[in-house]
Amino acid sequence: MLAPIATNSIRALHCSIERFLPARGLLTRVIGDFKAWGPLKAMSGPKPNVVFVLGPPGSGKGTQCQKLVERFGYKHLSAGDLLREEKGTPGSQFGEVIDHHIRNGTIVPVEITCRLLDRAMQSSGKSHFLIDGFPRNKDNLDGWNREMSDRVNLQFVLFLECPEEVCVQRCLNRGKAGSGRTDDNIESLRKRFKTYTNDTLPIVEYYDKQDLVRRADTSCNDPNEVFKGVAKHFEPYESTK
Repeated sequence: MLAPIATNSIRALHCSIERFLPARGLLTRVIGDFKAWGPLKAMSGPKPNVVFVLGPPGSGKGTQCQKLVERFGYKHLSAGDLLREEKGTPGSQFGEVIDHHIRNGTIVPVEITCRLLDRAMQSSGKSHFLIDGFPRNKDNLDGWNREMSDRVNLQFVLFLECPEEVCVQRCLNRGKAGSGRTDDNIESLRKRFKTYTNDTLPIVEYYDKQDLVRRADTSCNDPNEVFKGVAKHFEPYESTK
């Protein structure tokens, strides 16, 4: 029997939204829509295998994930892309909430992100997933452990290491090239790096204590060269696919 959505999940979502939505009616509607999603549906078949991909903005998470998809056949799920897609969906009940957090370099309520990830995993037909940009803080971690950890097998955490100055320049170049991302600007980047340092690095340390972190240096601007250091962490798992 599926468990109902935890009351503390609704309370956490309520507090996060209430901080910036002035309209009480909109707040009530958003909470109501979240409840209407109902409990998470049971996964069919064996538990899916998951690799978290973490690193600072501009460290090459998307680029390396694409190469991993091509080489090892994983399904790539970007938490950021799923949130941006939901934000741009006409009539989305969470679009305004997501837009606020993206523009301010803060983290979207984990209840929303977990639901989007779960929906994407179940609709993909795949069993091996790369989830990049998540979990990004303790709230993300607690929410994942509460709602998703028993539903998947976490293989390891891929941590992409890259100096901040290199990452910033990559993001700015990406913005100039027309990435279409509202956060590829210096003001948002400052906030994102502050969030990364304060909130995401402790998550890496948490998993490192469990011997689940695999590191790769992505400071080189040649993605193919970087991939050599990334791929070696996945080769031992090829026989499990």
